[in-house]
Amino acid sequence: MNSYKYFENRDCKYYPCHDMPEGKGLNCLFCYCPLYGYDNCPGNKSYIEKDGKRIKVCKNCNFPHDEENYEKIIKILSAGNR
Repeated sequence: MNSYKYFENRDCKYYPCHDMPEGKGLNCLFCYCPLYGYDNCPGNKSYIEKDGKRIKVCKNCNFPHDEENYEKIIKILSAGNR
C-alpha cells in the first residue's frame, strides 16, 4: 500500500475506533475527519440537537477510514465546497 494514502495505527489506544467490513483495513490517515465541517460530505452522518445547536454525528461513518476513498476526500478538499 502507498503510505501517503494509507496508514493503519494498530498501537493507538482507540484502535479500532470504527467497525469495518470483514477484510477491510482501517485507514487511520484521516483520524480526525477533514470533512467534518462539510455539510455535503458523502459519509454516513446524522445530526442531533443539543442545547439548541445542531451537531453532526459521525459515529457510524467509515468513509474517511476506507482505503478506497483517499482520492475522493482529496477531490472534495480541493474543491473547497463546504
